[in-house]
Amino acid sequence: MASRPDSERMTQAERTALSDKKMFEAAIELINERGTQKTTLKEIGERAGYSRGLANYRFGSKDGLMLELFERFDDRWKEHLGDYISNTHGLEAVRQASSALRDFLKKESKYLRAMYLLWYESLGHESDMRRLLAEHHDVYRHDARRWIEQGIEAGDIKPNTDAEQFAAQYCAFSFGIVYQWLVNAKSLDIDAVFDNYIKNTIELLANPQ
Repeated sequence: MASRPDSERMTQAERTALSDKKMFEAAIELINERGTQKTTLKEIGERAGYSRGLANYRFGSKDGLMLELFERFDDRWKEHLGDYISNTHGLEAVRQASSALRDFLKKESKYLRAMYLLWYESLGHESDMRRLLAEHHDVYRHDARRWIEQGIEAGDIKPNTDAEQFAAQYCAFSFGIVYQWLVNAKSLDIDAVFDNYIKNTIELLANPQ
């Protein structure tokens, strides 16, 4: 007796997760092709291989889908970063976090491009996306500030280092270098840029004791 196709053996939850995954992938493709303003829920559903109304049924609105897309992106970044900085602090956390960003940029360039388009297009008006992005920026700066504070406490970072200012500058480099790379990847030797940034940052922060 022939076994049933995998699609028939899937539970409802598994089918939902699969359709969501395909729709998010379709959204990334469409955003990269035409931007968020010209991307519709109907097109997302159809590109994913489903009915034109499924995306609307599942997410309620395009804004709802975009917010979920951002949250999933952030979860993916946090998981990736956690793999690098687990059980580290201070200088090593800074080093590993920078390496994590470099590798994430290479691994998730299409997702990053879609997110940057989404973020920049949200800046012209008040929106849930802009508020959510501001909240996440606060978290990113908090994490960077904590690495410095832990390093000062452990003695491997200069005690007069301003953790707050470092956090702002670290995030400025992180977002800025990704932006430059997405605009014209061929203009940058991304490995050399990160190697130089890590070297200079460690030299600046390290406590000679």
